[in-house]
Amino acid sequence: MLGVLSDRTYRHLFLAQVVALLGTGLATMALGLLAYDLAGDRAAMVLGTVFTIKMVAYVGIAPIAGAFAERLPRRALLVTLDLVRAAVAFALPFVTEVWQIYILIFFLQSASAAFTPTFQATIPDVLPDEARYTKALSLSRLAYDLENIISPALAAVLLTVMSYNALFLGTVVGFGASALLVLTVVLPSPKVTVPRGIYDRTTRGLRIYLATPRLRGLLGLNLAVSSAGAMVLVNSVVLVRGQLGLDDAALAWSMFAFGAGSMIAALVLPRVLDRFPDRPVMLTGAWLMVAALFGIAGGIIGLGLSWPLLLAIWLLIGLGNSAVLTPSGRLLRRSAQPEDRPAVFAAQFALSHACWLLTYPLAGWTMTAFGTVPALILLGGVAAFGIVAALRFWPANESDNAGVSRTQF
Repeated sequence: MLGVLSDRTYRHLFLAQVVALLGTGLATMALGLLAYDLAGDRAAMVLGTVFTIKMVAYVGIAPIAGAFAERLPRRALLVTLDLVRAAVAFALPFVTEVWQIYILIFFLQSASAAFTPTFQATIPDVLPDEARYTKALSLSRLAYDLENIISPALAAVLLTVMSYNALFLGTVVGFGASALLVLTVVLPSPKVTVPRGIYDRTTRGLRIYLATPRLRGLLGLNLAVSSAGAMVLVNSVVLVRGQLGLDDAALAWSMFAFGAGSMIAALVLPRVLDRFPDRPVMLTGAWLMVAALFGIAGGIIGLGLSWPLLLAIWLLIGLGNSAVLTPSGRLLRRSAQPEDRPAVFAAQFALSHACWLLTYPLAGWTMTAFGTVPALILLGGVAAFGIVAALRFWPANESDNAGVSRTQF
């Protein structure tokens, strides 16, 4: 897998992704402490609003950004967006009111909503060989999972010698280093062959996405991922601290189990995808998450909740999560012409986060109102619905090389 790093351009892009992710992780930790300083007991409400702003920016800004990404040099665009994110991070330690956090976070996440799909759409142009691109997707998945482990640990160490405001400077360094790494390479910028109006460009990615059977299936699988993932991310603290009565370390190990499952899948997927098509691999991962949700619900009904059971189930959900998400870039790559990839990746970014915008509050509200087992069953049902939709929209006999023609839209 690491052999793909021999490509200098991809190596620099991967390192840019890693340092930016570490900076983002430090900002997440610091933001929680800043919210508590400004709002006290209302910090949870502030952070909830921050995450809502994040999702709204992702869903609303990504398609618009994708429309303009095809018109601009990708390297200049990515560097500019990194610098915007660095500037916002630099301003965060100086806020004195909660509303200032909301405004800055909107700008930060809007820049990320433009940066991430453009960055993702560039990788298949840098690595046109599908086998190497698959390895790059697995490395990217590993980078996300390692960030979830390393950033909190790094923040904990840094907080022993500095205030949380200094963590935002680490975020500035991360985004600045990312910009410098992108500047050191030449990136392909496929040109649009047919002039289009603003409406056409803004909606093109969504129209291609929704007209492509495999991508409509991917949308259903996105719903399955967000349902299982929301249960883990929203309710782990309630399960570990509230119901099991364990400490923060146990919570960290529980989240580590989820990340470990995802990393294991990311490591083995390049070989698996060499032997099996994307569709059965992704559907297997999705069904694994549904089985895990229903399985822990049954275990709680029969034997009660235990920490070993929770760790095992979170590990399985992590495996399924990565089995769905890692190959998704291959589907997007096959489904669009090079000049349309930023718009199609932006559509995936927006629509997948729209699923999270639904399942995040659903997981929290159901858990609070009805308890653990109803929440597990409901989210498992939503995930199963997403898989059934994927089976309906994504025919089993569709060729892996079937795509959308340049003239169709």
